[in-house]
Amino acid sequence: MKVFNVFFALMITLITADAQTLKQYPTEVKKRMNKVENNLGGWVKIQDSTGWNIRARMAYYHINGLSIAIINNYKIEWVKGYGWADTALKIPVTSATLFQPASVGKSIHAVGTMKLVQDGKLDLNRDINDYLKRWKFPYDSISQGKKITTLQLLSHTAGLSVHGFDGYKWGQPLPNIIQILDGRPPANSPAVRSLFEPGTKFEYSGGGYTISGLMDEDITGQPYADYMAKTVFNPLAMTNTFYYSQLTAKQKTNLATAYRSDGKDIGCKYHIYPEDACGASLWTTPTDLAKFIIELQLSLENKSNKILSAATIRQMFSPQVGKDNAAGFFIEQKGNDKYFHHDGLNEGFVADYYASVKDGNGVVIMANTDLAAYIDITEEITNSVATVYGWKGFYTPVLKKEINVPDSITNKYCGKYKFRDDSEQSVTIFKKNGKLWFHDSSSPSPWLMHFSSNTDFFFYEVVFNIHSFTTNAKGTIDGFMIKAPDGSFKVKKI
Repeated sequence: MKVFNVFFALMITLITADAQTLKQYPTEVKKRMNKVENNLGGWVKIQDSTGWNIRARMAYYHINGLSIAIINNYKIEWVKGYGWADTALKIPVTSATLFQPASVGKSIHAVGTMKLVQDGKLDLNRDINDYLKRWKFPYDSISQGKKITTLQLLSHTAGLSVHGFDGYKWGQPLPNIIQILDGRPPANSPAVRSLFEPGTKFEYSGGGYTISGLMDEDITGQPYADYMAKTVFNPLAMTNTFYYSQLTAKQKTNLATAYRSDGKDIGCKYHIYPEDACGASLWTTPTDLAKFIIELQLSLENKSNKILSAATIRQMFSPQVGKDNAAGFFIEQKGNDKYFHHDGLNEGFVADYYASVKDGNGVVIMANTDLAAYIDITEEITNSVATVYGWKGFYTPVLKKEINVPDSITNKYCGKYKFRDDSEQSVTIFKKNGKLWFHDSSSPSPWLMHFSSNTDFFFYEVVFNIHSFTTNAKGTIDGFMIKAPDGSFKVKKI
């Protein structure tokens, strides 16, 4: 009886939270919210089918908690949390739950750094060693005599190593920023060094952003977290955004717990990151990130310039070397419109946002889950938002007609397949509840197979590939072909 009462109380809590969320919005907004929640879609859309439900997709991906903020016409239209911030303690996600946005924080760092540029304290095109005081970048022959600039750090064109950072479990000693850059204990990452000549191509580097954070401290004479709070968080009323060192004991009780892609925890409540500038140590909410995005959108229209001018933001949004990597942002053309965005992945957390350069539209998504969902559900939710809110040309799925293939045919497809004779990677195709399932040994869970003909099949999980069963001279199934954008190959049945 006690267990039932606890469960009943928890359900009442969740239902009440949902009711309160809905109560505060006008009818038209609630209708759009409902459509977003029930219209999720991937790269392919099956004719005459409806979109996925957000809670069903969370269950499919083993996502415990998720939070969304929608921007419409330069305003936050609605915010909502789903699922659990902590499954063991049964704490539901609310609009105030803090998540780690991971590399999304690079956009915020770039704005703080560009404020120094705008104020004349930093030249984007000068050698970074002109500004570094406590540590100097150790140039070597790899850089071909070329000097690294701040613009290259921010656009990932500096030719530097260290893609990202793993963080530290509770109780582990934490390195300082110099130890991180030199890869010295207790740092668990290698030294940040040159991989190739700067300014020649794109190479994502969280290490480069860590250098940029040290520069900001050396230029301002302030701790990085203090400078960012004063320059970005406070002017935009981002009252639920903190670097880990800024969190109070009370605020830590509102942090979401980190989980793997299978829904299990990472071995501690969350990892601690001493790398502030690359976004790893940041905690925030979709609401606060939406405030940040709206400020950039309004600044471009010269309607609010609390931090940066329109000219400075346009400079930030200019791609460098690559076609979409700008200073702190990635710029994408969708239809006739441009969008700025960034995503992020920490141990047990994912985040993503898309925002239009014009017209003030956007979406922010954060979840306490790991890599698998990073590839899928954030894109599916964004596609739904784009559809419901009429972002023309943003979501253009491949349209397919699914057919029912007789058991007399599908039964022949069941069995084991191998990519190469000398490879351990294999595929098992099996039938469950009358449906065929495809389980790659390298994947944590099987995929449902959808047929567009008696031999051709596709997956929601694999983008743009075409799969076709093949037969030998005797008419026996001997494998299947994978026709991918970058080539085709056969997987043999064994």
